Parts: sequence; C-alpha cells; structure tokens
Amino acid sequence: MPKEPLVAPGLAPPNGHFSQATVAGPGRFVFISGMTARRADGTIAGVGDITEQTHQVCRNLAAAVEAAGGTLDDIARVDVYVRDIRDFAAIHEVRRQHFTGEPPASTMVEVSRFVHDDYLIEINAIAVLRGGA
Repeated sequence: MPKEPLVAPGLAPPNGHFSQATVAGPGRFVFISGMTARRADGTIAGVGDITEQTHQVCRNLAAAVEAAGGTLDDIARVDVYVRDIRDFAAIHEVRRQHFTGEPPASTMVEVSRFVHDDYLIEINAIAVLRGGA
C-alpha cells in the first residue's frame, strides 16, 4: 500500500473515520469521479436511506479502483458531498466497514442539490497505486 497517515502534532484527532493527512507515493495516481448510489443497472440504491446509499457509493468506489488494479486501501483522499451534514456519524460508520486499513484524508460538505433528487451522497477519490505507469 503506497500511503500512510500523517499525524500532525498540535492537531486534535479526527472526529470521524479519516486521516488528518495522507502521505502517498511513489505510484500511479487514479482520479475517481464522484460516485453516487447508482447501481450498475442504473437504478438508485437506498432511496431515502443514507446508510444504504453510502454502502453503494463505497462499492462503486471499490469497483473503480479495482478496475485500475488497486483496492480501497489505495485511496489516499476522498471528498464527500452530502444533502444533510447531520448524517456524518452514519456515513462514517459505513466508511469504517469499507475502509478497513488506514483511512484516507477526507473533506465532507453539505450541498443543496445533486443531479438527481434521490441522491443523498456523492464521493470522489484519489488513489495511489503501487508501481509506475
């Protein structure tokens, strides 16, 4: 795994499942577009259910990074967009189930809308895979 958490002195520990910072490399970068709760058949998982939608988003992230030859452990950074920031704890509980190694660096922000009204969460990611091009 080409990443490791960086713990900065003088900063409080993270209040969710993420690292304050991640050191990654050398390796090949994979930039994963925002993943939503859309299944492979185009239907939306967990309409109205942030837990199920977060599971589907994590499965979609895994599928994308695996197609590049990596795993969720290779994801060094995620940006999380949510409809309701009060879902923070539920989202991080699901993340703990999928990101079982060192967690990625992360930002979470609340947004007013997504491209589909049934989406509750979207996550994009940057992975660093072992080896060169």
